[in-house]
Amino acid sequence: MRPIRVRIGVLGLALVAGLAAPTTATAAPGAGGAASAPTVEERRLDGEVPQEILRRSGFAAVAPAFARGLGRADSYREARAVVAREGAALWRRAVDRVQGRGPARGDLSRDDDRPLYWARLGMTRELRTWEPGFGLGERQRAALLTELERTSRGQADLRLPRGHRDGHGGHGKGVKRVLLTGFDSFTLDRDVRISNPSGAVALALDGTVIDTPDGPARVETAVFPVRWADFAQGTVERALRPYLPRVDLFTTVSQGRVGRFDVERTNGAWRGGFPDNDNVSRTETVPVADPASQPQWTTTTLPYAAITAADTGRFPVYDNTAVTEIPAGGDEPVVRPDGPTPGSTAREGGGGNYLSNEIAYRATLLRDRLGLHGTLPGGHVHTPVLQFGTGNTDPATGAVTDPEFVRNRLDIVAQARAIVAVAVSAPGTDRG
Repeated sequence: MRPIRVRIGVLGLALVAGLAAPTTATAAPGAGGAASAPTVEERRLDGEVPQEILRRSGFAAVAPAFARGLGRADSYREARAVVAREGAALWRRAVDRVQGRGPARGDLSRDDDRPLYWARLGMTRELRTWEPGFGLGERQRAALLTELERTSRGQADLRLPRGHRDGHGGHGKGVKRVLLTGFDSFTLDRDVRISNPSGAVALALDGTVIDTPDGPARVETAVFPVRWADFAQGTVERALRPYLPRVDLFTTVSQGRVGRFDVERTNGAWRGGFPDNDNVSRTETVPVADPASQPQWTTTTLPYAAITAADTGRFPVYDNTAVTEIPAGGDEPVVRPDGPTPGSTAREGGGGNYLSNEIAYRATLLRDRLGLHGTLPGGHVHTPVLQFGTGNTDPATGAVTDPEFVRNRLDIVAQARAIVAVAVSAPGTDRG
């Protein structure tokens, strides 16, 4: 999810902000009331590629089974129990598949994040179009959809070890705690086969313990949608607020440039308008609570010098300090390679002005508003673009997977794990 300066070549991935005109906006995900038509995002399910991914991963039966469970619900209370149970089960099943627990149930490689994405959309479509025999109000349907999103994304499954950070930002002896987030696939109208390596990282690392020079670190993860409306409705803050005071480090992760990792130094308070997964566009200041105190910029507190100096894998890792701003007193955007100048207005953070920049901005603003800027390392990491193998770059004729595609994803996941290990053990991150 990169700004307009990024080019990606033959993949045709629109990772930039502002290259395509948005189509008509649909209702925001979570809109309830009477049964409604599937969203733009959900309608992609009917294509051959999504169906192949579901079939080859063993996830094709998830949505039909969920529909049968809903059909047996005789009340809103029973429906909510079905939604919470089956949403959590989908997340756990996806994590278990990626981490090698239980049968693979298909020939798609276990590291693949796409079965979770498409199976969830099958479930939300069933819930959105469900017409129960009992009355289901608009707010009730919206609440059910929200609960399904929350549970199936791991946001209700963040199981940190016991204890609380002390006043200096640490836990003393014991297991360190890391919170990491990833994203769904996106730009699917350009290539519906797309996998998002940040989602794969989240599935691979959830609940795992990483050995570091300073001892073990437990990682808990969640994934977020690529939809403007969900972010405006506070999904990031609701998910992260209970946990930031309890962790030793957090990092939001998304897909960025070809062939490189980036630690984004600065995040900007601007939405650049690139269409989301529902083909909705937003060009505006990032909407947050208490806008009167909203800063134009937030900064990383990740140990970027240690991360970029370490040998974490085959991709280079950069400390990305560039931003695009409107200088104080000016009216035209200017690229600043060394960060923003005093009094400027944000137009792009280091991570652009799409939802990857926005989750970084929201998470670091939340950190600051909780009074944790000086004690909690946190920020955003962009992974390399996940590329298909040579000869498999045509979305219309290409295979949904290939050996180089799998190797690239595995290498990105392994390097992300190594980056977390460096970050959580770097000097200054242990303040116990």
